[in-house]
Amino acid sequence: MDETKLNAEDATRIFDALSQGTRFETYRLLLRYVPYGLPAGDIARLLAVAHNTMSVHLGLLERAGLVTSRREGRSIIYAASLSTAGPVLSQLMAEMGFAVSPRCGTGPAAFPQLRPVAANNRVYNVLLVCSANSARSLIAEALLNREGRGRFRAFSAGSRPKHKPHPMAIAMLQSLGYDASALTSKSWDAFAADDAPEMDFIITTCDTAAGEICPAFPGHPLRVHWGLPDPVLVKGTEAEQKAAFLQTYRHLATRMSAFVNLPFEQLDLASLKASLAEIGRMEGATDLTLSGQAA
Repeated sequence: MDETKLNAEDATRIFDALSQGTRFETYRLLLRYVPYGLPAGDIARLLAVAHNTMSVHLGLLERAGLVTSRREGRSIIYAASLSTAGPVLSQLMAEMGFAVSPRCGTGPAAFPQLRPVAANNRVYNVLLVCSANSARSLIAEALLNREGRGRFRAFSAGSRPKHKPHPMAIAMLQSLGYDASALTSKSWDAFAADDAPEMDFIITTCDTAAGEICPAFPGHPLRVHWGLPDPVLVKGTEAEQKAAFLQTYRHLATRMSAFVNLPFEQLDLASLKASLAEIGRMEGATDLTLSGQAA
């Protein structure tokens, strides 16, 4: 692509590829994993899209020059290409009179790169909390334990836990390939015991739990609120209820993909708090989260 002159054909191809919701979300997801990329199966699972449908969308994005791919064993790894959309968007902004960073048009290093192992090999313990521990926090636990790839160890609990997880949450996770057999509803009091693992982060996923006085957890965990509406409260047909659980999963998957890609070793405490708060304000956040009053 000629970076010195805006090519209408290139711009049209890019915007046409991104005009469809799933393709836009796919490209946005892959931007969080630059320059490492994700296997096609992981992309489909995180966005809760059928594998054959995702293959079609990835093919269209690749033909538009927005993603690149490489086969590794039995998997095809896809990564966002910054050298395609960057120049078009930066030139459009420049023509509108906005200052543009010179980095906008630069491309990633040779694809794909292996994600470097953290220098300290630290594992972060994360407790996901909602009042009932039957849906949102359990979904978040399953997501983080899989997406964390050994760097994060997730637990979940409730301030007033139900006797068991919500069946729709378990069925949805199983349909997406998660092993949900170990997921149980439990009280957050268990994580305040002397022999409980020390948490690095406490993340509340419902406004009710965020407003309650939590136990004195061991260590000095950083607390953040990522409130989302409760899918359990959605009334209507079974299809409408299932759609609510799937929407909750997608919102949590977006947050977890952003969370696991934070450069923890490079952030001071103030920057880390700001980054975590920004993740909480992603699409789907409750009014309490957006207001910041639960922080």
